[in-house]
Amino acid sequence: MQIPRLHPDTIEEVKLRADIVDVVSEYVVLRKRGKDFVGLCPFHDEKSPSFTVSQTKQMYYCFGCQAGGNAIKFVMELGKRSFADVVLDLARRYQVPVQTLLPEQRQELQRQLSLREQLYEVLATSAQFYQHALRQSQGQKALQYLQSNRQLKEETIQQFGLGYAPAGWETLYRYLVEDKRLPVQILEKAGLIKPRREGGGYYDVFRDRLMIPIRDVQGRVIAFGGRTLTDEQPKYLNSPETELFSKGKTLFALDQAKGGISQLDQAVVVEGYFDAIALHAAGINNAVASLGTALSLEQVRLILRYTESKQLVLNFDADKAGTNAAERAIGEIAELAYKGEVQLKILNLPDGKDADEYLHSHTPEDYGELLKNAPLWLDWQIQQIIQDRDLKQATDFQQVTQQLVKLLKNIVNSDTRNYYVSYCAEILSLGDTRLIPLRVENLQTQIAPAAATYSKPVSAKKAWGGGKISQAPLPTDRSLLEHAEALLLRIYLHCPEQRQAIIAELEERDLQFSLSHHRFLWQQILEISSSDGDTKNFASPPDLISRLQDQFLEFGSEMGLISHLFHVDEKNQKEILRTPQVVQAAIACMDLVMLEKRYRHFLELWQQTDPEAEPERYQSYYQAFYAEKIKLQKIDRQRLFSITELL
Repeated sequence: MQIPRLHPDTIEEVKLRADIVDVVSEYVVLRKRGKDFVGLCPFHDEKSPSFTVSQTKQMYYCFGCQAGGNAIKFVMELGKRSFADVVLDLARRYQVPVQTLLPEQRQELQRQLSLREQLYEVLATSAQFYQHALRQSQGQKALQYLQSNRQLKEETIQQFGLGYAPAGWETLYRYLVEDKRLPVQILEKAGLIKPRREGGGYYDVFRDRLMIPIRDVQGRVIAFGGRTLTDEQPKYLNSPETELFSKGKTLFALDQAKGGISQLDQAVVVEGYFDAIALHAAGINNAVASLGTALSLEQVRLILRYTESKQLVLNFDADKAGTNAAERAIGEIAELAYKGEVQLKILNLPDGKDADEYLHSHTPEDYGELLKNAPLWLDWQIQQIIQDRDLKQATDFQQVTQQLVKLLKNIVNSDTRNYYVSYCAEILSLGDTRLIPLRVENLQTQIAPAAATYSKPVSAKKAWGGGKISQAPLPTDRSLLEHAEALLLRIYLHCPEQRQAIIAELEERDLQFSLSHHRFLWQQILEISSSDGDTKNFASPPDLISRLQDQFLEFGSEMGLISHLFHVDEKNQKEILRTPQVVQAAIACMDLVMLEKRYRHFLELWQQTDPEAEPERYQSYYQAFYAEKIKLQKIDRQRLFSITELL
């Protein structure tokens, strides 16, 4: 329904009364800097604050994205709301009398305003009713449960407004409708009563339950959670979705926790109401509860308004159910974690306990220590993958590797991904440091498989002359490179007379084997060669192969990738007969790969260098990658012959 036009006097009065620091502080953590306030801009992602709020000018401005305006515009832009809707909300908040442009429109406007106001009123009255019922004889069971089972003190019970819904079917209904004369339609819209299916009338939604008020960020009651005191199911019953309450956009106890989150620069999310209440009772006042649903982006962004470092800790049980709850709660925020937009940590308490149970037998300091040492979400995920797996068993090793690769592929930030590739490689190496480079290469290959023979040209930034440099085509596909390296190794193993020539070519061109299993085999060959004191003609083929096979007994997974090189069939024999040409072709193919790597390396350095800040370095990188490009073009003309020899 369209909101009537507001009188200019109302708009001006709202502008005068709505202090911009007060309004913005609801959404952004502001810190005093001189006469102004600064914080992280809510309109774009940033790590250092560029968002400034001036109390004297009653204006905000972001030096990063150039967003700016007054308090009304801030709420409009942040919530994507209309001008009139925002002015009305601010008018209610700052108790500004509302006038419309035409007197006859006032009645309709007041009716629209009245609905939300009446919902707030009826929910606040209901909360008082439940709190009063807790102190009556019928509420003694609920009060005893809070004091004995939950070990809550009186101040905590009052702080969270805990109460009791009597067992009768119409107790609340009669109190609100008959005694307080509140409209029955408002009670139904507030989710407090439901119409009977037969016979007419209404009945209370919450009966014989311990009542927990759910509040918005401003501390207004918007819904309830009710815990059964019997065996009735469900154990916890929440209010339905209403005009004021959306489960996916609300966090329990955020009104109590927002100050602590801002002060500690960290938010703790637990699963249950009483976990959050117990943490606050223990002085850990940066805790909220997720209302039992997967965390939505709206909920996460709501929390992150109050933490500058965007640090979020999920604290669920350490047992299977708790692990599943953590994975479920992560929900949509996994993408934010992969991108590094939130520092997501996972805290599993020992012995399968939740926060409430843990604090019954441990001190707040014990909990704080666990909180401090909580692992990052990616570390936790990796531990879940390798848990109860025997990496010495081929099947477990393969399954774990596949899951780790899937995890690593999702990490957007290259530095973070490289760190976790190395970390996973250490795990897969089972303490053998010699295997770490091999594992790294294997993981990287699976995360970003080699591209096809030619890639589409990608324009780089302008060169000194003002033109554009296009990236050179990829030199070869993985199958051709693997065939070339395998042939070279097979020739080395079975043709001792070619060993000196192969080593000389590799040393002269400063070449290495690109594929990890080939590089690993070559390292083993050189180690045996060095121990024999001869790097060219040691050992007959059978002796060398036998010693390598002995060496590989402890590296079962690598043996499967190179064992075929120890044998020569009819096809291999024909290839070996052409050894001089095949060696040259294989060397040329490997040379092309190394040139391509150097070319891309210098091109990336050049693209990342500011020509104005570092002109000499900028020109040096340009000359280096251009020289490699010329070499690539020259060797690419010989490529056709090389491929023919290899096929």
